[in-house]
Amino acid sequence: MDPRTPWQALTRPRFPFGPWPWRAVGYLGSGGLVGAAAGVVLLVLGVFSLFLVGLPLLLFAGIAVGHAERLRLRIADLDPAADPHRVPAAPGLAAWLRTRAAEQATWRELAYALLLGTVLWPLDLLALAVGIGLPAALLSAPFRLAADGHETKVVKAYLVTSYPEALGAALLGAVLLVALAYPLAAVAGARAALARALLTPRESERRDGIGEVIASRARLVDAFEAERRRIERDLHDGAQQRLVALTMTLGLARLDAPPDGPLAAQLAKAHAEAGQVLTELRELIHGIHPQVLADYGLGPALADAADRSAVPVDTDTAGTPRLPRAVESAAYFAGCEALANVGRHSGARRARVTARHADGVLRLDVEDDGRGGADPSRGSGLTGLADRIAVLDGTLTIMSPPGGPTLLRVEIPCPALSESSVSSSPRTASSSGRG
Repeated sequence: MDPRTPWQALTRPRFPFGPWPWRAVGYLGSGGLVGAAAGVVLLVLGVFSLFLVGLPLLLFAGIAVGHAERLRLRIADLDPAADPHRVPAAPGLAAWLRTRAAEQATWRELAYALLLGTVLWPLDLLALAVGIGLPAALLSAPFRLAADGHETKVVKAYLVTSYPEALGAALLGAVLLVALAYPLAAVAGARAALARALLTPRESERRDGIGEVIASRARLVDAFEAERRRIERDLHDGAQQRLVALTMTLGLARLDAPPDGPLAAQLAKAHAEAGQVLTELRELIHGIHPQVLADYGLGPALADAADRSAVPVDTDTAGTPRLPRAVESAAYFAGCEALANVGRHSGARRARVTARHADGVLRLDVEDDGRGGADPSRGSGLTGLADRIAVLDGTLTIMSPPGGPTLLRVEIPCPALSESSVSSSPRTASSSGRG
């Protein structure tokens, strides 16, 4: 495995001849430049902050330095440095400032910026002066002696008056250049480790961020399910009822038309087409959010899907409690997609659907005795379902060796709902009058 930091690279035999010594020089040299500039800016803003005018600007400067240092960290640390800041809950500069002022990461960035602008950048340049400047001065001795013609001083201390002495100094400089690459890289590694410790998220901040992501995903799932229910309700109460009325009107018109005339034939054709459209719309509504799932839960809904399968299906869903709507919907459609794939691709003679809820986890298994070799990447429709289940912090696993059998397993952590919470949850539409 290739080294990711100077400290890891130090253990490699070919370290002096690889890129890491130059990465260390680049990191420390750029640190000197950035630190000196940051020191000037922070000094000016510090004077203004004494009058409370520059305090927001001082915070902003710390954030800017932190961002620049996370980018510069890639010179000496190949692992990306994550941004520790949260996204503000509301748009606008005021919300952004409130969020940043309340974050520990903001104050750590300011502390790092102050440390960089006062202490770290002189240390960076001092390390470079020893690790690069001293060997360079020794290596240049023959050239400076040739330029002077008589004598030259090496490192302001040793007088060189002959070429053998100058070549000896140059040889010593070459040895030092290789030898000092090790401590120079160690210093760069320490600087990079300090920057990562102060400028990247702490473990508690990562957990908070993960919690926010999970909550956001849950809100998205709830919004998605609410939109599905709205579409289903609008289709049922709007388009379906109009089609029922149209079908009845066409049927009455057929009774009034002469039985053997061309009008009767056209009305019969229109009546049949309207009936077909009504049937397809009912199937569409059932696919969007089946009423049996809303009224009776996952077990009866899976049994209903099994009854409509092209392959005979045994079901074992007894005792499955009512679960959160998003979980029931995701598991139901995963089961339906799996049964559809069994009918289309597997060549199976029989399938089995099992659903259990235990220890706070729903497990749904769909098995078949088909030819196996199922591959979700070939457009089976399960990739999108896997993403949807992942939003619920669940997993979708497919075990399908060539020759079969095939097992699709869905596992979603979720609590069982009490009867009171089920009865108080909103329904997608009335269970009566489904035309």
